[in-house]
Amino acid sequence: MLSQKLRDLCCGNLSLTERILLTVSLLWILVVAYLTWWNGLNSTTGDKSFRWDEWIWFGVVPAIAPYFFYFIWKKKEENKE
Repeated sequence: MLSQKLRDLCCGNLSLTERILLTVSLLWILVVAYLTWWNGLNSTTGDKSFRWDEWIWFGVVPAIAPYFFYFIWKKKEENKE
Protein backbone atom coordinates (compact mmCIF):
# COMPACT_ATOMS: atom_id res chain seq x y z
CA MET A 1 0.00 0.00 0.00
CA LEU A 2 2.66 2.51 1.04
CA SER A 3 5.11 1.23 -1.56
CA GLN A 4 2.43 1.63 -4.25
CA LYS A 5 1.81 5.25 -3.19
CA LEU A 6 5.54 5.98 -3.28
CA ARG A 7 5.77 4.39 -6.72
CA ASP A 8 2.84 6.52 -7.90
CA LEU A 9 4.50 9.62 -6.47
CA CYS A 10 7.77 8.94 -8.29
CA CYS A 11 6.09 8.03 -11.59
CA GLY A 12 3.59 10.89 -11.57
CA ASN A 13 0.51 8.65 -11.36
CA LEU A 14 -1.33 10.76 -8.77
CA SER A 15 -4.88 12.02 -9.01
CA LEU A 16 -5.59 15.74 -9.00
CA THR A 17 -6.74 15.63 -5.36
CA GLU A 18 -3.56 13.84 -4.28
CA ARG A 19 -1.42 16.37 -6.17
CA ILE A 20 -3.21 19.28 -4.51
CA LEU A 21 -2.85 17.78 -1.03
CA LEU A 22 0.85 17.06 -1.51
CA THR A 23 1.44 20.56 -2.88
CA VAL A 24 -0.33 22.18 0.08
CA SER A 25 1.68 20.05 2.51
CA LEU A 26 4.99 20.94 0.88
CA LEU A 27 4.07 24.63 0.75
CA TRP A 28 3.16 24.54 4.44
CA ILE A 29 6.55 23.01 5.31
CA LEU A 30 8.40 25.62 3.22
CA VAL A 31 6.44 28.60 4.59
CA VAL A 32 6.97 27.51 8.19
CA ALA A 33 10.68 26.95 7.45
CA TYR A 34 10.95 30.49 6.06
CA LEU A 35 9.11 31.99 9.03
CA THR A 36 11.29 30.01 11.46
CA TRP A 37 14.42 31.23 9.69
CA TRP A 38 13.17 34.84 9.66
CA ASN A 39 12.21 34.65 13.33
CA GLY A 40 15.71 33.40 14.14
CA LEU A 41 17.30 36.29 12.26
CA ASN A 42 15.14 38.87 14.04
CA SER A 43 15.59 37.45 17.52
CA THR A 44 16.88 39.85 20.15
CA THR A 45 19.17 37.24 21.67
CA GLY A 46 22.62 36.53 20.31
CA ASP A 47 21.53 33.18 18.85
CA LYS A 48 20.71 33.68 15.15
CA SER A 49 20.62 30.01 14.22
CA PHE A 50 17.77 28.09 12.59
CA ARG A 51 15.44 26.59 15.17
CA TRP A 52 15.05 23.02 13.97
CA ASP A 53 12.74 22.00 16.80
CA GLU A 54 10.22 24.74 15.92
CA TRP A 55 10.33 23.78 12.26
CA ILE A 56 9.75 20.09 12.99
CA TRP A 57 6.90 20.63 15.47
CA PHE A 58 5.11 23.46 13.64
CA GLY A 59 5.99 22.65 10.03
CA VAL A 60 6.66 18.99 9.41
CA VAL A 61 4.40 17.32 11.99
CA PRO A 62 1.20 19.22 11.03
CA ALA A 63 1.89 18.57 7.34
CA ILE A 64 2.41 14.81 7.78
CA ALA A 65 -0.17 14.04 10.51
CA PRO A 66 -3.24 14.03 8.19
CA TYR A 67 -1.62 11.34 6.04
CA PHE A 68 -1.10 9.12 9.08
CA PHE A 69 -4.76 9.52 10.02
CA TYR A 70 -5.73 8.74 6.43
CA PHE A 71 -3.77 5.47 6.44
CA ILE A 72 -5.11 4.51 9.87
CA TRP A 73 -8.78 5.12 9.04
CA LYS A 74 -8.74 4.11 5.35
CA LYS A 75 -10.99 1.19 4.55
CA LYS A 76 -9.08 -1.81 3.28
CA GLU A 77 -9.67 -2.69 -0.35
CA GLU A 78 -10.57 -6.29 -1.03
CA ASN A 79 -8.30 -8.20 -3.38
CA LYS A 80 -9.99 -8.78 -6.73
CA GLU A 81 -8.31 -12.01 -7.73
